[in-house]
Amino acid sequence: MYFKQYEDYFVRTATSILSIDSPTGFTTKVTEYICKIAEDLGYPVYQNNIGNVIVTVDGKNNEEAVALSAHVDTLGLMVRSITSEGYLKITQVGAPVLPSLDSEYCRIHTRDGRIYTGTILSTSPSIHVFSDANKKEHDEKNLIVRIDEMVHSKEDVLNLGIRPGDFVCYDPKTTYTESGFFKSRFIDDKVCAALLITLMKIMKEHNIKPEKKTYFCFSTHEEIGYGGSTLPSEIKELLVIDMGCVGSDLTCTEEQVSICAKDSLGPYDYEMTSRLLKLANENGIDAVTDIYPHYSSDASALWRAGYDTRAVLIGPGVQASHGMERTHITGMMNTLQLAAAYLEIDC
Repeated sequence: MYFKQYEDYFVRTATSILSIDSPTGFTTKVTEYICKIAEDLGYPVYQNNIGNVIVTVDGKNNEEAVALSAHVDTLGLMVRSITSEGYLKITQVGAPVLPSLDSEYCRIHTRDGRIYTGTILSTSPSIHVFSDANKKEHDEKNLIVRIDEMVHSKEDVLNLGIRPGDFVCYDPKTTYTESGFFKSRFIDDKVCAALLITLMKIMKEHNIKPEKKTYFCFSTHEEIGYGGSTLPSEIKELLVIDMGCVGSDLTCTEEQVSICAKDSLGPYDYEMTSRLLKLANENGIDAVTDIYPHYSSDASALWRAGYDTRAVLIGPGVQASHGMERTHITGMMNTLQLAAAYLEIDC
């Protein structure tokens, strides 16, 4: 089993991907990074018209094709407007937990390539000044960006080249602890993208082939609902690797791999789900099943696009999703092992 010896590679890869700003609609740099990794490993790789990265891995039998997918787009913000005092009003990309963004550092990317730093703040940010500082709602109407430049008017901001529609990317604050916890924003779903890359590296370095032709897919529009809608048309099955949820009446912990039986769209493929449970049991993988009523994935987009493809969802248990997330190396390695077992490869 090679998984343990690749933990450091996985952590380095995940940390690197998490450091690249990539809210939905602004993913060029992260897809270029992944394409370069795939090329360096010697795999054929291409990007489709909307930016999804597709890596092709030949199988022992190429008559049928399956796919594994993870998404590299994240939540984020855009400039909605500029106030007369020189602050930026925002609009959200995806569905971040907005109250968690108060006081976060951020970067503003202009269309001509300039980058400015700033801080996301409540419109009542000081207890010494505003009587409602502890009561103000944290929503789009009441959050602004304070730019780290000498600006006092809308004109000052416009002179920096900042315009409505520019992306505002907040700091993921990625930390890997000695106890094995990954703490970061955007664990959903960049750590799973790193898991796919780690599996690709293991297979290449040990000359391991899956049973069937396999596409490793890195989608770029999952957070707004259509990430999986343009995957390769020939795939018969799709294994989505995205975060598992932790909390409420759910079973999954951060140390386990979750197999999602049903999300907001409905049940995942019964036969594939049962097969994964059997593989987990046979290989000593700590896996549980759960229901996610407030969740959708690349598979949802794939089915809505009319694909005749079976699909199932797995992922490491993640706390505080769409906020300051956390998961554990044990859950991530359980997810990696289950993905390998699905491909019928001995790692």
